[in-house]
Amino acid sequence: MDSQHVRTVASVSPVSVTVDLAIFTVRHDELQVLLVTRGSEPFRGLPALPGGYVRDGETLDQAALRKLGDETGVDGKQLHLEQVRTYGDPGRDPRGRVITVAYLALGPDLPEPQAGAYTQSAHWAPVEWALDERTELAFDHSAILREALERARSQLEYTTVAAAFCPDPFSVGDLRRIYEAVWGFSLDPSNFRRKVTRAEHFIEPTGERRFSEMGRPAALYRRDTAQLLFPPLLRSSNIARAQFTSSSLR
Repeated sequence: MDSQHVRTVASVSPVSVTVDLAIFTVRHDELQVLLVTRGSEPFRGLPALPGGYVRDGETLDQAALRKLGDETGVDGKQLHLEQVRTYGDPGRDPRGRVITVAYLALGPDLPEPQAGAYTQSAHWAPVEWALDERTELAFDHSAILREALERARSQLEYTTVAAAFCPDPFSVGDLRRIYEAVWGFSLDPSNFRRKVTRAEHFIEPTGERRFSEMGRPAALYRRDTAQLLFPPLLRSSNIARAQFTSSSLR
């Protein structure tokens, strides 16, 4: 082995791998994300996404589920969980070179989390607050949260994952409020109903109805077998319709 190769090998820095989780739910018709308050340095006392180091012999998915349970008490096996992206900027963690794999998790009206051994607290926070420029999240978690939110919004356009936010059975109105909370704007009820009921195998009627003191009884549905939404429910057309409606009322 020549001296140049020895110098090259010696210059390689050790790399650690972590997982971070952006866990979304809709509570009180508002999109919220699960945050923990860090109990140790770096960034002690700051809000952060739950996560931590991957252990030897552990898969990334196993690490994500373990850290979610350890830090918040939430059972990730009950959630829609998927990888978003890998983040590896050299300066993202002051402890050294740390590469993190970000996960997106979705679940219906999840319970209050419980703080784990390495966190001061765990709580649901409005996504709007978490992404406000005045809110400081630890590490690069603001960037991770923004990308996870965009992935969640895009998924509602092309997949049937919105039903993962709704406990069975649910009404079309329940489903519409999920779209409104995630996308961040109001939708026309009649147009939304027409689109989701015509989408192939998106939702199926249960034959039951929910009675309320006001209005007609609401037909109830459950998630059907489709994974992809056809035809897609595009944000662009709904935004344009909302803007047209708003301008016509002025």
